[in-house]
Amino acid sequence: MAFTDIEVAQTEQAVIEQATHEDLFKLGLMYSTDVEDRGPDFVQAHKWFNLAAMMGSVPAKAYRAEITLEMSREDLSLAQKAARGWLLEQKSESKTFAA
Repeated sequence: MAFTDIEVAQTEQAVIEQATHEDLFKLGLMYSTDVEDRGPDFVQAHKWFNLAAMMGSVPAKAYRAEITLEMSREDLSLAQKAARGWLLEQKSESKTFAA
C-alpha cells in the first residue's frame, strides 16, 4: 500500500500539533511501507515506531523489532539519533505528548 506525500504531511502536522502514539505509529507504518512509490524508509520508520513505543504503543514495539532486522547498524544508529533529536526539539519547544 502506497501512501501519498499529502497523507504523510497531514500526519506529520498532527504530530507537530500534539504528538499521540497513534499518529507516531501511523507515521512509522507509512515510512515502513511506501510513500509515493519510493519504497520504504526504514530509518524514518524506526524513528517513528521508537517514539510511539516510548509512549506505550505495543504494536510499535513489534514493528520496530521487525524492521530492525532489515536495517544496517549505521541506519539503526541514524534512526536512534533522529528519535533523540526529535525528542530534544519537542522538549525545547515545551510541547506536550498525549498518550
